[in-house]
Amino acid sequence: MAKAEAHLALSRLDDPRRQAARARARTGDPEATARRAAAAALEKKAGDVVLIDLRQHSSYADFLVVCSGTNDRQLEAIAEGVEKSLREAGETPIGTEGARGGRWVLLDFGDVVVHVFAEDERAYYDLEGLWSDAPVEHIQGVA
Repeated sequence: MAKAEAHLALSRLDDPRRQAARARARTGDPEATARRAAAAALEKKAGDVVLIDLRQHSSYADFLVVCSGTNDRQLEAIAEGVEKSLREAGETPIGTEGARGGRWVLLDFGDVVVHVFAEDERAYYDLEGLWSDAPVEHIQGVA
């Protein structure tokens, strides 16, 4: 199967390969993974970092980590920093979308999905508003 076809198949929720990849990516402690991702984003000066707890609201992930960057370079640096930190902790992403000059980078770690937005994109998609019934925690950096 060609790479594009494999990617398309993995984007279908009912595809057995996607389900197997998601099962392999399950983290031992999704909250700790989400907090590690948030800390890594803050190390790269991400703005307005939030954890959205989806455990009682969604079956596709337990946590979303949402943060902002001010320019394309910073978005890329934040995403790379998060991915590196989680890989060092033994977490492997199922997939990534939007790197290299994108205005929104998504890192899918199974139980934890990280969204790194340009500020205007974040306001437009408003994930916090979409999940307004879920608990949201604003993560502050160490001063």
